[in-house]
Amino acid sequence: MKKTDAKMGAVHAGFSYFLWGLLPIYWKLIEQVNATEILANRIFWSFIFMVLVLVITNKWSLFVYTLKGFTENKKQMYALTIASLLISVNWFVYIWAVNSGHMIEASLGYYINPLISILLGMIVLKEKLTVVQLVSFILAAIGVGIITISHGVFPWIAITLALSFGLYGLAKKMINVESSVGLTLETMVLAPIAAIYMIYLFLNRSNSLFTAGWETDFLLIGAGAATAIPLLYFAKGAQKIPLSLLGFLQYISPTLTLILGVFVYDEHFSKIQLLSFMFIWAAVAIYSLSKTKWFTHRKVKLSNENRAAL
Repeated sequence: MKKTDAKMGAVHAGFSYFLWGLLPIYWKLIEQVNATEILANRIFWSFIFMVLVLVITNKWSLFVYTLKGFTENKKQMYALTIASLLISVNWFVYIWAVNSGHMIEASLGYYINPLISILLGMIVLKEKLTVVQLVSFILAAIGVGIITISHGVFPWIAITLALSFGLYGLAKKMINVESSVGLTLETMVLAPIAAIYMIYLFLNRSNSLFTAGWETDFLLIGAGAATAIPLLYFAKGAQKIPLSLLGFLQYISPTLTLILGVFVYDEHFSKIQLLSFMFIWAAVAIYSLSKTKWFTHRKVKLSNENRAAL
């Protein structure tokens, strides 16, 4: 792979995480809208946007071919349905958390997400836990425990976000399709339900879409593009860079969300929360370092030296 391709891959992936990190600003602009209605619009307009993307990029035939394959493969169909439900739960909780003043806890969820994925891999896929992963998981568990004990309330927002996204990734392992086609299929599953709910709100005159002003209309409809664009950049970048670099870049998003919560939206960041985050950050640093080429090279070198000594 050319160096220029790798650099552009890093730029694309980094930009996707940058957009995800700034997404709370978008949801804050429509915080007057019920989180359920925002979710319904996000699903419905994401599907419409992705259909347009497939048509423009000449991937509609691939989408139809993939869809036919899914109807014949029940296992993949179930996995697709589960993935759609999980990402919807993740989207809803995130939107609700941001617009309810829980942005800091939302960022915590995405910090611990890779460690939750490790745990799921160990339990579901029977993957072996390395010493480094075990240390990382213990440190993260201590961080979550500190928040739970100090506040007397389990950090359900962070855990729900981390678990739903981790399980979503697990379900996606069973669905090996092109990224834009995959997102279209996932939103297609729940788009009819979202549309029915939007019609229900319209009939009961409790809808914000087309009644709360053109700015709100623009943002609700634009939620489709706001959802799809970062994912498309991510898919474009992830194909061109090592997984270790992708692992580092993914922390751009929760870091930006944390900064927004503390410095822009004035959410209270206590000393206890800082202590908890320090444990989480330590876990993240250790886990990320273990994925670098330097660490892997050093581990192999020490192993060879030990063999030579014997």
